[in-house]
Amino acid sequence: MSNRLRALAARAVAVLGTTVLVAAGTVTATATVAQAAACTPAQVVVNGGFESGSSPWTSSSGVITSESGQSAHGGTSFAWLNGYGSAHTETLAQTVTLPAGCTSATLSFWLHVDTAETTKTTAYDKLTAKLGSTTLATYSNLDAAAGYVKKTLDVSAYAGQTVSLAFSGVEDASLQTSFVLDDFALDVSGGTTTPPTTDATRAPVPTGYTVSLSSDTSGATWTGHQGIGFTNPSATPLTEVYLRLWDNAHGSCPSTPVTVSNLTGGTAGALSVGCTALKVTLPAPLAQGQSGSLGFDLSIAVPSGADRFGRDGAFAFIGNALPVLAVRDAGGWHLDPYTNNGESFYTLASDYTVTLDHPSSLLVPATGSSVDTPGSSGRTVTTATAKNVREFAWAAGPFSKISGSSAAGTAVNVYSVSGISSSDAQSMLSTAKSAVDAHAGRFGAYPYGELDAVIDNNFWFGGMEYPGFVLDLVSTTALTHEIGHQWWYGIVGDDEYNNPWLDEAFTDYATDLAQGKTGTNCWNSTSWASSAEKISNSMAYWDAHSSRYSTVVYGYGKCALHDLRRTIGDTAMTKLLHDYAAAHWYGISTTAEFKAAAQAATTVDLTSFWTQHRIDG
Repeated sequence: MSNRLRALAARAVAVLGTTVLVAAGTVTATATVAQAAACTPAQVVVNGGFESGSSPWTSSSGVITSESGQSAHGGTSFAWLNGYGSAHTETLAQTVTLPAGCTSATLSFWLHVDTAETTKTTAYDKLTAKLGSTTLATYSNLDAAAGYVKKTLDVSAYAGQTVSLAFSGVEDASLQTSFVLDDFALDVSGGTTTPPTTDATRAPVPTGYTVSLSSDTSGATWTGHQGIGFTNPSATPLTEVYLRLWDNAHGSCPSTPVTVSNLTGGTAGALSVGCTALKVTLPAPLAQGQSGSLGFDLSIAVPSGADRFGRDGAFAFIGNALPVLAVRDAGGWHLDPYTNNGESFYTLASDYTVTLDHPSSLLVPATGSSVDTPGSSGRTVTTATAKNVREFAWAAGPFSKISGSSAAGTAVNVYSVSGISSSDAQSMLSTAKSAVDAHAGRFGAYPYGELDAVIDNNFWFGGMEYPGFVLDLVSTTALTHEIGHQWWYGIVGDDEYNNPWLDEAFTDYATDLAQGKTGTNCWNSTSWASSAEKISNSMAYWDAHSSRYSTVVYGYGKCALHDLRRTIGDTAMTKLLHDYAAAHWYGISTTAEFKAAAQAATTVDLTSFWTQHRIDG
């Protein structure tokens, strides 16, 4: 507990001339209703973690600070209202625009209340949260807690409006109460693009994954239960579904690291495709529009080795371990084999709620937004929620963690294994913050709330992407690339086995743009190994020609996109990729759809372009 008067002098010097005084009661709302539009999911609070100074916030003098006496939830800066122990009013506000067409809007922030009041019944000091003229919530000295508590408020009613998000702290004449705020986000979604128009040829559509797991003392073995809901949008009935148990490729079939047992909701068949596919026959055919669900016990044993599913000493990395529904489309069921050269993963976006019970000595970064609560003696329960993601990954270990916020307000966490220097960790944090904003500026706002980067120089690969969660070496280029995958694979999905260029080439092109590279003359260095070698080849081809995979799919692929930009013009290319991402937000991209969109963006006939650049489909 800290009386704020002790830090007042230092505070006055630190903030002189940097903030704008907003008198209590003068923060007013403008209710400018926008025209109806499709919804592009976005996070609309700017500088929500106060790591980029005070703009565009307005506040009483010194409210936005990094002074001693209180601490940030993430990064180094925060908003500190009141704490003087005398009659005092302070304010904090930002004008936000909630896009029209979005049907869901959620305001979240982290609040720490620190008080010298001893009463358990009387609210002497109060913090009021308002959006426009509406009071959303009121907090007081009665909400005092030892640390930060996440607050979540539904503000969907304000879709299509520009309003003031405002906080006013009022303190009485004695006994201080500090209201400390950090890491604001206002996520909008829903409407006509969330999810996108369902392609009735792709089924089943998962409606939610619910997982509850508990780990051993090392975080390398996890057991518990998983449930999956799904619907059939197709006119063709579903008589069965398939679970993909991708990480069984890391075992020796039939001895597998991922085990499903006691399945309900269908009849389990035998494992196939190297033990990575499990057929489940449904009790009755599922007609168009009907829903089903599966439940099963789940056991995961993480093998040794610094891999996307593996252990590096005390640190476990757990990607692709949760069983996911396979996709049936116009080509039938996709039961492709696992590949270690790239990815085989073709999944439809869904929501995840994952509860991970683990020793308190372990940190557990994960996909989605996480909240830690005390578990049984010596244990912590991490509950992660993620919306519209294709899969879920996590890690467990005695990581070192640093946090911050990008200029646009995305919370970024860097988790480092032992041996990563503090300067390298800080460098990766800086890279992640700039990369997420650079990609968002080109392709659409980052929708996943927070981003976790797990750093280990023992990975045999450069990096690996999961929604809101990446594994990486200490490498500016690799981390910028993996964060680019949040858009090209995560938000805009594809069949990664049959069309790897749609995420790898697009992401490498995005990485070039983020790093200021133009790809000048890069196509001039192409040299084809055979007439069968094409940018658009599947992983079946690249597994047989693995030495050429990176050169052609990543290198030649991004050069082809640079050439496309030069062919149709910078402005047209920028608009093409932004609009294409919006049209496929949380959906699936195909080569044919991208080629059609590119042709629609220019009067130049691109037929010969695709032939020259060996892009079929």
